[in-house]
Amino acid sequence: MVRALSATVPAAAWHADPYTDALRSGRGPLFLRRPDGWLLPLEVERWCAEPDVADRTVLRRCRGAVLDIGCGPGRLVAALAADGIAALGVDVSAEAVRHTRDWGGSALCRSVFDQLPGEGRWDTALLVDGNVGIGGDPAALLSRVAQLVAPGGLLLAEAAPYEIDERMRVRVTDACGAAGGDFPWARLGTNALLACARPLGWRPAGRWTAAGRAFVALRQD
Repeated sequence: MVRALSATVPAAAWHADPYTDALRSGRGPLFLRRPDGWLLPLEVERWCAEPDVADRTVLRRCRGAVLDIGCGPGRLVAALAADGIAALGVDVSAEAVRHTRDWGGSALCRSVFDQLPGEGRWDTALLVDGNVGIGGDPAALLSRVAQLVAPGGLLLAEAAPYEIDERMRVRVTDACGAAGGDFPWARLGTNALLACARPLGWRPAGRWTAAGRAFVALRQD
């Protein structure tokens, strides 16, 4: 049964002008901002570019039909489609979905917690660019992904590049201080991600680093 967590992933926060404008221009600076003023830079330029060396390590590990959760402007979905691989992106940002489609990828404007096509039949799911933080509850997110993939399905996830296990509320903001609404987010390093995943039926299937980024492969039992 799908946990009713759609409300914890407020789409309006990602429809705010700073995020939409950044995707339209392909440029930052853009940040996640905590109430205490701490800023996490968002790599808009990388998201809006062709897949880089680290991205390619993820793409090479994809098998079968691929669901990119929080696909952003769609560089991975478009790259998979260009290689003839069935792939679908989902994102709560209409601008991200438009960008993905303009690049030749398929995408839907939905939360991962909404009803999605092919539930229980996806061969590979992706959670990159910090998207293990979606909803601020990694266990709920990983449980939901387990419902989406086929038996024995693969999850390729990007962890924080250092060990951390943090839950927080943030806003998307730009360098001028314009901001969207606040929403829950999380950051997990590799060990924290693996510890969270194991009790939910995910077994480690690999871990690697590339270009300063950290990734894990998980297989659903």
